[in-house]
Amino acid sequence: MSINEKFIINLQGKSYVTYEGLLDLAHQKNLKSLEVEIIQIPTNENNMTAICKATATTDEERYQDIGDASPKSVNTALVPHLIRMASTRAKARVLRDLTNVGMTAIEELSIEEAGVSEEDENYSASLDEPPTSRQIETIKKLAGELNYQINYDNLTKRSAGTIISRLIEEKKK
Repeated sequence: MSINEKFIINLQGKSYVTYEGLLDLAHQKNLKSLEVEIIQIPTNENNMTAICKATATTDEERYQDIGDASPKSVNTALVPHLIRMASTRAKARVLRDLTNVGMTAIEELSIEEAGVSEEDENYSASLDEPPTSRQIETIKKLAGELNYQINYDNLTKRSAGTIISRLIEEKKK
């Protein structure tokens, strides 16, 4: 069993698997159940950090792992969906264990890992700069898979991030 290439995204020379690809591979391994439990609801006291635990079960194996999401680790467009993002990250991590995939899932990447640092004093200004080549590569890959036409004119880091978030959410549907 191997992951179909359509589920691999290449960002600046590094390959990432999509959640969809992990789920596909898990079904090939006879995934029986995939359950999520909310461990921590985001509040002001915990810096708005959501934590979820996922459990994946086949006839012979059972795996558990956790995923987290906070405003510092997700794109601004996903901040209202922290619990859902923590759930997706937990499921991606547990499915990577179940399927023995060492490649990081694209959904697990934080803003920093995607090449944007909120600690940067010029962060807000930098969002209005042209998108990074990594963002363009990701948009092209996701838009191609979804057969979407994207207008790249006047694209900024901020708008590219929003497009990527929406394309990833659309892939999950």
